[in-house]
Amino acid sequence: MRLAGLAAGLCWALLAASPAPAAAAAAEAAAPVAPPAWSADIAEIRRLAALIPGARATRINVEKFAESHRSKKFSIKGAADAPSIQARTAYQVVYPDGRVMIDSGMNPQIHKFFGRGTEEPYFPDAARRVDQALLAARLILLTHEHGDHAGGVIDTPFAERLAPKTMLTRGQLQTLMTSPQVPEIRLTGQSASRFIVVDYDKYLPVAPGIVLIKSPGHTPGSQMVYVVLKSGAEYLFAGDAAWHMDGIRQQAPKDAPWLTEDNGTLMPQLAWLDSLQRSAAALHVVVSHDEDQRLQYIAARLLGRQFE
Repeated sequence: MRLAGLAAGLCWALLAASPAPAAAAAAEAAAPVAPPAWSADIAEIRRLAALIPGARATRINVEKFAESHRSKKFSIKGAADAPSIQARTAYQVVYPDGRVMIDSGMNPQIHKFFGRGTEEPYFPDAARRVDQALLAARLILLTHEHGDHAGGVIDTPFAERLAPKTMLTRGQLQTLMTSPQVPEIRLTGQSASRFIVVDYDKYLPVAPGIVLIKSPGHTPGSQMVYVVLKSGAEYLFAGDAAWHMDGIRQQAPKDAPWLTEDNGTLMPQLAWLDSLQRSAAALHVVVSHDEDQRLQYIAARLLGRQFE
């Protein structure tokens, strides 16, 4: 499996209206048309996924290493005040000659932060499998820079071994150095220098069948990860653009009082994800924290239930 170099991303075109011609004495120039807050083109993403030669992955596994118990109203604005499980997950993309990890888990100390004073389930055996998979992986990608996604490559005894094969975006690195979610994941100049750091405009192919999609909003460094398997099945790892698929189906933002997000960029992301899951039968949107979806995808054999 060959990984991409630090290739430049595609330029995001800006649209502007031309001034209207003076058809009459009172004619006024047309106002400029603002570019969309966020957009993506699945046809272009598919094209880029074919650029890096090599055998494509054959399957994808999920591991749930912890969970949080939250009311669904926090995940979806307008939802009922009903119990909901937020799965804490990481994913393993399996190639014939290696593995790529999407997100990295976290240790029990960071997990306590998400409990907000409440003891919540943490699964040590699953967490050990995440650690082992990270050590065996050839490349590690992070959907964003929060503790439950990035902690496993930073606050770990294996940090020096994992950093050289972990790809951070410039936005992720900046957050982790200046304003990390929890102190345990703060990077210093020395620790940051160990990581692969990339900066791209919109898309970046990184392995056969894998493309990164710049998607700030949940965090400055958020990105989605597109994966197409040898079988042709497509997966779009949406990270935390939504916490539950109902947020995408209803195109409803989160409503957690402790969360600060840019809904101006997130709402177009939810609309795009909704259109894809409605129109592309072979494309499966994966939401990191949706326990209902995790169980459904395992039952449908779209995801393996634990790491290899």
